[in-house]
Amino acid sequence: MNKKYCNNLTKYSRRESRIVSIGKFPLGGHHPIRVQSMTTTDTMNTVATVEQSIRMINAGCEYVRVTTPSINEARNLENIKNELVKRGYETPLVADVHYTPKAAEIAATIVEKVRINPGNFADKKKLESVDYSDSEYETEIDRINERFTPLVHICKENGTAMRIGTNHGSLSDRILNRFGDTPLGMVESALEFIRICESHNYHDIVLSMKSSNPIVMVQAYRLLVNKMDAENMNYPLHLGVTEAGDGSAGRIKSALGIGTLLEDGLGDTIRVSLTEEPEIEIPVVNKLIRRLQSKVKHDSIEEISVNPINPFEHNKRFTNKIDNIGGSNTPVVIADFNLVDEINASIIQELGYSYDSEIHEWKQSDIACDFIDIGKKSVPSKLPPNLGVIQAYSVWKENKVNNVFPFIDPKQYLENTEFHPRLNFIYMTLPKLTKEVVNKLKSDSTAVIISDTYNDHGIAEQRRLFMKLMNAICNTPVIIGRAYADLSVETLQLHSATDMGALFVDGLGDGVYIASENCGSVKSINEIAFGILQASRTRITKTDYISCPSCGRTLFDLQSTTAKIKEVTSHLKGLKIGVMGCIVNGPGEMADANYGYVGTGSGLISLYKGQKMVQKNLSENDAVESLIELIKENGDWSEPVC
Repeated sequence: MNKKYCNNLTKYSRRESRIVSIGKFPLGGHHPIRVQSMTTTDTMNTVATVEQSIRMINAGCEYVRVTTPSINEARNLENIKNELVKRGYETPLVADVHYTPKAAEIAATIVEKVRINPGNFADKKKLESVDYSDSEYETEIDRINERFTPLVHICKENGTAMRIGTNHGSLSDRILNRFGDTPLGMVESALEFIRICESHNYHDIVLSMKSSNPIVMVQAYRLLVNKMDAENMNYPLHLGVTEAGDGSAGRIKSALGIGTLLEDGLGDTIRVSLTEEPEIEIPVVNKLIRRLQSKVKHDSIEEISVNPINPFEHNKRFTNKIDNIGGSNTPVVIADFNLVDEINASIIQELGYSYDSEIHEWKQSDIACDFIDIGKKSVPSKLPPNLGVIQAYSVWKENKVNNVFPFIDPKQYLENTEFHPRLNFIYMTLPKLTKEVVNKLKSDSTAVIISDTYNDHGIAEQRRLFMKLMNAICNTPVIIGRAYADLSVETLQLHSATDMGALFVDGLGDGVYIASENCGSVKSINEIAFGILQASRTRITKTDYISCPSCGRTLFDLQSTTAKIKEVTSHLKGLKIGVMGCIVNGPGEMADANYGYVGTGSGLISLYKGQKMVQKNLSENDAVESLIELIKENGDWSEPVC
């Protein structure tokens, strides 16, 4: 099996794509990774769209995407462009088109780039089950060719670039019936349209594979590159996790998907889709891009002779079950207390625990951490009974408290035989994972590794550590540990979600350990750890919101409505709720949501159970209450605990 999707798994190297001209900001090749976002105004409101575009451009946006749902909006792009030029801005505009080929054809004569979605452009999506024969399938391709070719010719004649942007939730019936709702289906959907473009010698193409599920998104982009290589294609990539949401969850989910790909050298332009003002997205993108500068001259990493990981499918690494770690257990969270001056009840309560003084009992929330690492400190008294304690081996061996577990370096591990009978944590970096250490680990039913890295390309080095264990058939569980210093909370969210999330995407990791100095409170760091597990879908501790970032098609105030829905549903652990501004981003983009709240007209909302509409055109004033009733009717509601 050909598993190649990037230049090198152990040496950072950016994939070199073909160059696509987009106004004054060419894309691909050795050009910088471009930053973009999308307006949320009504495209027919020229002044509002121009003023928002200027705010985006001043924040660093290099491509401004504008929704173009119909012919009228397509024509008004000329007014928007002229007004921007009049005010001294020549930033390229991108028309975002769904369902209306004629609007795309008009827009292509005005703006520098047009985005089309194969599943919505000249294709069918009726959710019908049809067993297409090969001849019927080819007939459908011929039909698409006929409808799509005029746009290709117009783009070619006008020097207009095109993004073929596949979305996980809007695959056509033809694709769904042949390939399923899969990354492969997403890739094949795009390749069909690319082949039509190439048959007309048109190559100014950019590709995207978006999903609200970052694991599906990463797999689709990897598979796309693999398939392109097989067909001698090298088109640039537009990266994004669609409908990521807002706040910390939106940032963590975006970083997990986008950062994973960037670390392997993939990506030529980025849009972070947050349910916030578009100019706020730009600094988030820039923080992800800036990290790549340190990767170029990273320390060398052992080459890979056998890659035991399938990068196109999610398969959890098999590990031994040791206490509450590994096996079928969900990943654990370890909190770092090495730099904490005093461990008391107050700081423990920042980790998801609460003490009931009336009954003298500790209670724990869904985001209560599993262990604390106290280093060389003495074991504090009156800890929650379910909270494990990790202590430096040099201190532990003098006391040997039964419910305290030692933290052991590789040298101590090889030289000693006196360890905890149940659970021992072995600190490990790739250079210290010798054959001698591996052999001892293979016969040790109490060992759990806490991995670490000092390499600027830390993801690659830690991934290499996992591969070394897997190839040696060593099933020792591994906690993914990373250390950070002097970062803002937002930057820590982005960096740690990239570093740890990239490994969880590949099915690696039995827990997380964020060691930090001057990066925020104990509480915020604990929340980030659980946020990474939530985004990687390895440990679900809260409601998952799939909310679009808004655009000119949005039919209600998305930010305030999302906040209102969160306020009444955030206690519904494990439920996925889609909040979508319009029918374009409705049942499709919230493909795996349990419930959906979708704008279908001015002030009108339709509710979905899965992908099925169950209530149509409700008043916006009543829709949130109706959503609650729908959840109750289906047995998924629970009352919030005060």
